[in-house]
Amino acid sequence: GTGISGSLIMADAMDGFSLACPAGAPFFGYLGAALAMALANLGAAYGTCKAGTGISGMGVSRPDLVMKALIPVVMAGVVGIYGLI
Repeated sequence: GTGISGSLIMADAMDGFSLACPAGAPFFGYLGAALAMALANLGAAYGTCKAGTGISGMGVSRPDLVMKALIPVVMAGVVGIYGLI
């Protein structure tokens, strides 16, 4: 008796596990991680582009404030590094 009932309990446990973790779960997990990394770096690149455009425009009109305007570029780079983490 124990061999048959033990295997039935194990089969029930395996069916419960497969319901809790479907076969496509790793695919969607890796897809989410890849999308998070890609979109975070796209956002950082866009932020760097917009901040760089602002710095180049400010360099013509107010050259004394160019160093202060570098802060948004640094922050956009930090967002990109944070997306890698």
